[in-house]
Amino acid sequence: MVRDPMAMNEEVYRRLAGHLDRLPDGLQPSETGAELRLLQHLFTPQEAELAVHLSLDREEASAIAERAGLPLAEVEPRLREMADKGLIFTTRTTRGDARYQALPFVVGIYEFQVNRLTGDFLKLLGDYWSTIRPGPRPRTIPQMRTIPIGRSIEARLEALPYEQAAGIVDTNTQYAVAPCICRRTAKMAGGGCDAPEESCLVFGEFADYYVQSGRARAIDRDEVMAILARADSANLVLQPSNSRDGVFICCCCGCCCGVLRGLQRHPRPAEAVASAFTTELEPDACQGCLVCLARCQMRALTRAGDRVALNADWCIGCGLCVSTCPGGALRLVRRPVGERTLPPPTMHETWRIIARAQTEAAGPGS
Repeated sequence: MVRDPMAMNEEVYRRLAGHLDRLPDGLQPSETGAELRLLQHLFTPQEAELAVHLSLDREEASAIAERAGLPLAEVEPRLREMADKGLIFTTRTTRGDARYQALPFVVGIYEFQVNRLTGDFLKLLGDYWSTIRPGPRPRTIPQMRTIPIGRSIEARLEALPYEQAAGIVDTNTQYAVAPCICRRTAKMAGGGCDAPEESCLVFGEFADYYVQSGRARAIDRDEVMAILARADSANLVLQPSNSRDGVFICCCCGCCCGVLRGLQRHPRPAEAVASAFTTELEPDACQGCLVCLARCQMRALTRAGDRVALNADWCIGCGLCVSTCPGGALRLVRRPVGERTLPPPTMHETWRIIARAQTEAAGPGS
């Protein structure tokens, strides 16, 4: 009996959706099947069939071809095209050999669509995000964390290199800047803000991939620091990868950024964020300038008469309020030891920790 090609294709996309749901932050099922329509927009049936054979391990095309049971001559060009489309990640060894790796939907496939945004894609994305079937997610570490802007860190804090932007920059030698997909998406949908769009900093091999695939432009250290200073002026929160190697730093606004908007919906954002710092307020030192109210992207500060009040449960330790407080009423302090965690050494290990938690939560046979 001949099987219905439409049904066969849907089965392929269901397998791909399940595969992506086991990767960091997953791809949760939708109440309407919107995730399948979204994947059909991004992947051809052949690409979807191949994608389920990639993992977080970086492998040669030959290993993937063998696992998929397909000829290498067919698989290799398909993998290159999928990497160009931002559906998988590729890097090269020191000998120049290509390696391929699966990408989470976020952070990964979604961000890599920054130069391929269309009205159809945004509609499918909106349909999916508005119809996700709510369900428990495993407790694990986030993919991103928050670090303070440089001007808010006093010498007494002795911030570690991975806890400050300059330290992350100085541990890298390859730099690139890409457009912020959150602000670009918001503007295409008729919203957005005036914050700089070109503000996503990428480092190392991720910078090389972004530049080679036309998603970013290469820059030097001086321009990186200039972009960080501009982010400070625009009241943007610095959110690097939750790893000590720091493969990216996003400069985020509270109106467009999906991560910050998600934190704003949390009853106690300070518990959900990965941050080594929080803010303390000395009310008597407040001069009532209220500059900090506009700077805070989390509404942790509110007006209290002619001064400000701080809700520490909403503070994520970005330091935006501290650097412009003329009376020194606001200052950064380290969170208690039990409230901060050491980031994994690499983003690759961060992804593995999250994926392992999701697989264990799903149970046998997932």
